[in-house]
Amino acid sequence: MYEDFHVTDRWTGEDLHCRWKANIVAIATRHADAVDVRFDVNNKPMWIALPCTAWVEQKKRTGKVITDQLAAQIGGHYLKAIVEEGYDASREIYTMSVEEVLEHLEAVLVEARETHSLPVLPILNGSTQETSFVPTPSRQS
Repeated sequence: MYEDFHVTDRWTGEDLHCRWKANIVAIATRHADAVDVRFDVNNKPMWIALPCTAWVEQKKRTGKVITDQLAAQIGGHYLKAIVEEGYDASREIYTMSVEEVLEHLEAVLVEARETHSLPVLPILNGSTQETSFVPTPSRQS
């Protein structure tokens, strides 16, 4: 869905190739109470910041959590929407409000119900990578 997609820039008509790269807890990188979802947009970095309070509000409202996969999809859905609405291409980071996160979450879930699944992350080199636990000597019992 939104881990690798194309969207047309409203103002220039340019085809933008958007690829999800990572979810990063922003407190470690910029001392913000957010999760930053990184995309490459035609090989330029673009960050969508989702406030951590959205996780709390989602849990409070529905009893369900926002997973890493959902956060990436929410960020991608938002990125697509702002490009179509005429975003400021010179900005590298956009910050969502809690309500925006929940609105885009609902839109992603509606689309996922139609396609019957959310993509599995991480996507590296165009394919899903194995992420199961690999024992190391220090972790073996």
